[in-house]
Amino acid sequence: MKLEHIAAASRRINPTFLATPQYRSPSLDTTLRVAMTLKVETLNPLRNFKGRGADHFVSHHIQQEKPAPLVCASAGNWGLALAHACKQHELPLSVFVAENANPLKIAGIRALGAEVISAGEDFDQAKQAAARFAQQHGSLFVEDGRQAEITEGAGTIAVEMLAHGDTFDTLLVPLGNGALINGVGRWFKASSPATRVIGICPQGADATWQSWKRGTLVTNDRVNTMADGVAVRAPIIEALEDMRDLVDDIWLVDETSIEDGMRLGLEHLGLLLEPAGALGLAAAYTMRDQWPENAHVATILTGANPPPTLTDSLLAAFPAN
Repeated sequence: MKLEHIAAASRRINPTFLATPQYRSPSLDTTLRVAMTLKVETLNPLRNFKGRGADHFVSHHIQQEKPAPLVCASAGNWGLALAHACKQHELPLSVFVAENANPLKIAGIRALGAEVISAGEDFDQAKQAAARFAQQHGSLFVEDGRQAEITEGAGTIAVEMLAHGDTFDTLLVPLGNGALINGVGRWFKASSPATRVIGICPQGADATWQSWKRGTLVTNDRVNTMADGVAVRAPIIEALEDMRDLVDDIWLVDETSIEDGMRLGLEHLGLLLEPAGALGLAAAYTMRDQWPENAHVATILTGANPPPTLTDSLLAAFPAN
């Protein structure tokens, strides 16, 4: 992962995913009791940030003389992003998902022309099945968080966040496999070293937090969180190694706080965020009585593909008048 590659990616990625909105909401600032800048990565055809990394990766992969078909595992958003990029370049893709994966995300992946294969009770079991399938069929297994091009693509978000002279004391980043936090963290540490880069994980999926704190790989037997997009049982070693120099701390948020984050997104921003996409808001709201005076915080709203059951319950809290 190199700074010059992130800079180049910011000029070459499909414009559909670039120049995303960045702004503050006065009413949200009041509720959070801190100045909060929002980088909104949900207003694109995929409704999530992963199109950047997928486009950057596939644009490199197809430069090979005979690019291999691709295989990935996904909770949904990565599959959507890779399917979109593969469709643009007529490249075959097989996406492995857990048996309980978000049905709307699965439908979106299929609509983009990718093969969807259900395997396992959770994301990490699907990942194991995907790796075996790729080996057996001569395909390339692409793991979000492992390949440098994916992380560099995600890092272009930071290029945009700092392009106009904004300064931030703290950046809150939803943390799953690590591509996002390592990409934006790499750029921030070079361009805004005073900014604290904080990863946000659910308490019910804390393997990355445990691994980072202990300095050794920790895997969990199960996860228990509504934030399926970051429900990691087995972190990626290479991503953890990158985090050592790029991440200042990792915070945990509980399920009630995640619901609060989603509610704030709808109430103040008019955005129907998925749980993982609202983790930064969840953490900021949890910290609302602890922010230093005049602090300037930022977060990335990473996804807006909630499952139907969560959509129904969230909308029910806002009855029409």
